[in-house]
Amino acid sequence: MATVSDKNGKKRPAGLAERIYHALKNDIFDFRLMPGAHFSENEISERMAASRTPVRQALFWLEHEGYVQVYSRSGWQVKPFDFSYYEALYDFRIVLEREAVKRLCAMPPAICASHLTELVSFWIDAQRMTPGKALSRQDEAFHTTLVRASGNAEMARVHVELTEKMRIIRHLDFTRKDRVEATYNEHAQVLEAILKQQTEEAQRILTAHISQSKAEVRQITLHRLQQASLQPVSP
Repeated sequence: MATVSDKNGKKRPAGLAERIYHALKNDIFDFRLMPGAHFSENEISERMAASRTPVRQALFWLEHEGYVQVYSRSGWQVKPFDFSYYEALYDFRIVLEREAVKRLCAMPPAICASHLTELVSFWIDAQRMTPGKALSRQDEAFHTTLVRASGNAEMARVHVELTEKMRIIRHLDFTRKDRVEATYNEHAQVLEAILKQQTEEAQRILTAHISQSKAEVRQITLHRLQQASLQPVSP
């Protein structure tokens, strides 16, 4: 039987439950299932044209990852936003990424530049993308690449898990043109400071950049979530 690995490296059977799991997770990330929304296993079974057994298995996986919770007998709820939780994740990101920047700046310039070639190409040289999910994924790649390039595999692993947990809320930064403009400018400034081995300056810009996103968390409203859910999904 084919298997896939979850985020903890454990194997589980691939198949209908796996497809339902990914479909529901995408619905949550794209705000088709809104934070706080209630639904039943029967509703999901009908929509997915599946029995309740694979639906229940998919929901258990999502519950384990913290995206949904049991609401009543056979009833479920998308977890409402816990602002304090997300702010704590932002603080953790700052610690990891400041350390990554420090390590990059300490590398020989040619080696550091080779690690950052693709980031420079996208965030400085290439034509800017429009707001949307595809750009959100590029933003994730920017930050994960910085941490991975620092050379600490455990830091990179933890950062990937952190990124996954924050994806639903960070996507909102890429529904606003002003935040997209700021992201491009700040990413370019971080890269330029790292390439010049200006450790403190790169850390300062990066900290301010992440802190601004953290501050935006408190500005999230139901109206903004609904607006995000109505935007076309980028490929």
